[in-house]
Amino acid sequence: MAGGVVVRGDRGVIEVGGPEAARFLHGLVTATVKSLAPGAASFGALLTPQGKILFDFFLVKTDDGFLIEIARASIPDFLKRLTFYRLRAAVTLADRSADFTVAYTFGDAAVPAGGLAFADPRLPGLATHVLAPAGTSSPAATASLHDWHAHRIALGVPESGLDFPLGDTFPHDADMDDLAGVDFKKGCFIGQEVVSRMKHRGTARKRIIVARALEARPAWPDAGTEITCGEKILGTLGSSADGLALALVRLDRAKEAIDMGDAIEVGGVTVALELPEFATFGWPETAEG
Repeated sequence: MAGGVVVRGDRGVIEVGGPEAARFLHGLVTATVKSLAPGAASFGALLTPQGKILFDFFLVKTDDGFLIEIARASIPDFLKRLTFYRLRAAVTLADRSADFTVAYTFGDAAVPAGGLAFADPRLPGLATHVLAPAGTSSPAATASLHDWHAHRIALGVPESGLDFPLGDTFPHDADMDDLAGVDFKKGCFIGQEVVSRMKHRGTARKRIIVARALEARPAWPDAGTEITCGEKILGTLGSSADGLALALVRLDRAKEAIDMGDAIEVGGVTVALELPEFATFGWPETAEG
């Protein structure tokens, strides 16, 4: 489709302010923080000490601090976690979701005026996010949520909760290293040692890639359905739209199945597995077992 504006009622906004806001966030999250200019945004996550994603979000620098665009359902737990880490830092935390409407503009659609707009940091041309004051000036939707998901799936860009579970996924599994979600030059953050080790040793075995249906109008099964080749489980299905889906797979097992030429299936749908165009990772040379 040509594109449009989709209103994301499932997204909310948190404000982080105070004189120590930048230092506070810089030491916690994977995102770029201190080098952001006002109006600029970064993509990132708060990890467990073991390096798994608890929350992912977009961080926007403002004149007074930062706005964080995040899944609305995650806000209570995210605020609780930030409060736990705040200790005595001079930082203020507030749920500002009632004050903003979150919209995404994609394709050739014009960006609505009157809000804080920023380019999606994950991939050039993916979308422009708009945090507009709630009320009569809120952006009007010209596209559906299905249109948006079809757009990002076609580009291979995953979304948490749909394509990977929070609390049990490493940033590399969710391609965050290739989608500007981890600032490897910033120094320490929670889980940094594990994530840096995975980068430098190349030990990420699972990745989110594209599953292309080999039939017209496939009846995709539910997310979480196992992707198989014979008796071997390659991974699990994520979100799907039209003839494409995203899948979290073991790269070595997927490569072995592709090399063997055997049918790869998910819920009765035969698929071809492909790396997204943005991927800097490749298929492994040999299967690891």
